[in-house]
Amino acid sequence: MAVDAAREAGSFRGARLRLSSVLWRRPWLKLVVLLVPPVAAFVAVYAASLGAMLVSSFWTSDSFTAAIVHTWTLDQYRAIFSLSDPTYLRIAGRTIGMAAAVTVTDAILAFPLAFFMAKIAGRRTRSLLFVMVLLPLWSSYLVRIYSWTTILSKSGPLNWFLNGLGLPDAQLQFTNKAMWIVFSYVWLPFMILPIYAALERIPGSLLEASRDLGARGSRTFRSVILPLAFPGVVAGSIFTFSLTLGDYITPLLVGGPGSSLIGNIVSEQSASNLTFAAAYAMVPVGVMALYIALARRLGAFEAL
Repeated sequence: MAVDAAREAGSFRGARLRLSSVLWRRPWLKLVVLLVPPVAAFVAVYAASLGAMLVSSFWTSDSFTAAIVHTWTLDQYRAIFSLSDPTYLRIAGRTIGMAAAVTVTDAILAFPLAFFMAKIAGRRTRSLLFVMVLLPLWSSYLVRIYSWTTILSKSGPLNWFLNGLGLPDAQLQFTNKAMWIVFSYVWLPFMILPIYAALERIPGSLLEASRDLGARGSRTFRSVILPLAFPGVVAGSIFTFSLTLGDYITPLLVGGPGSSLIGNIVSEQSASNLTFAAAYAMVPVGVMALYIALARRLGAFEAL
């Protein structure tokens, strides 16, 4: 028995050596083995559910029982893109406009802070700023939203501060401006971190060379810093833009009448008209697909 056990152990060890040899001679095979499980999980969970939603958007719902009827039709998309009743087009436009405004705002706010963290701040200051940037992400999303509803309320700290300066109330509660402020705050860390990563990779010698050649700060920013940091801006914008497109909690808690976004309509319709909700949910998916394709065409991903 001992001989048989030793023989089996030797056989197993030999198989391991042969497998290691094969993987060493073919690095691509090792990559395939490592990627198969996560890719399979992605296809099974995300891609399959997205495909099911796409197929459901071409079906219809029974108006009485709300049951899905497997009859192929474009009625859902005709209702969404109808020019005679452009309600859903206006909501889609409002959503895209809000996502674009939040993305531009976060990029403007994030770039100076990320540059300071990457190129100017010392190690301790950088660590402290990292904690301050990441700290909001450690708290609940709802807690942050409710905190802003308190800040922007009529008797909240913002109006108390303005009144103390002799200024009138800001009148921001339950408005689109309030949504813009809250979205910009909530998604700001997702813009800061990619820009910081891009700026950190810029060699300091390039900035020194720009100064030695007589370029002012604005010229160095336009010709050196911004082109090299642009992939980080694009990566951050994908987060802020897509997260705003799909959010429905902030408009529900912070926005007022006429502040509904695509996510709110999808949430409302999912109980009574699931096929219409699926069709409307494909709008932000299509917008993000076009955005990513455009960014890739412009070469924004080449330096990531």
